[in-house]
Amino acid sequence: MIDVPLFTRDGQASGTIPVDAALFGTRVRRRLLREIAAWYEANRRVGTHATKTRSDVEGSTKKPWKQKHTGRARAGSVRSPLWRGGGIVGGPQPRDYRVRIPAAMRRRALDSALLSKFIDQEACVIEALDFDKPSTKRMANLLKSLRIDRSCLIAPEGYRRELWLSARNLPRIAMVPVSDLNAYEVLRCRRILLTRGALDRLIQERGAPRPGAAQSA
Repeated sequence: MIDVPLFTRDGQASGTIPVDAALFGTRVRRRLLREIAAWYEANRRVGTHATKTRSDVEGSTKKPWKQKHTGRARAGSVRSPLWRGGGIVGGPQPRDYRVRIPAAMRRRALDSALLSKFIDQEACVIEALDFDKPSTKRMANLLKSLRIDRSCLIAPEGYRRELWLSARNLPRIAMVPVSDLNAYEVLRCRRILLTRGALDRLIQERGAPRPGAAQSA
């Protein structure tokens, strides 16, 4: 079991929540995380880079001088890559860098990324994030009370416009609903803040009862 810090809605410490590491694979698959991170980065590439070949650059197609008896090297076109201003040989051309990532690998990578945050004490849980209206100041004060002063990923149980508007202007703060979590987003930020409902959903999806459900039954 891993004890994850639990905080109240106001950011006050209220204990810990035990999380079974076996639900997330028992060990961190570092090689898989490295591969997944590289693939996600590749999928983010636009791939619009391009260089001009000899057929794209400006210039006459006429032979500069006759083939023989000039004492100079043979030349067929001023667009030749050997000439200044000529085309580029083997330069980058537009391409698609996207890589298909199997669903099973994405799930295992997400489990390993979350497990690494739990083990390194870089994850914390808050009872709820209830914002009746957008307030960047309130969100900043809440994160300060949680002692989050580095990059952080906030993962509520669902999308709420008030929360998103409250966090979007804060530097190094990202927000993704727990249903859209992926290993890349988890690894990209130093800390992760889960709501109690989001943690319950992660545990239930992995085939375990919600924490505290047995005691309350």
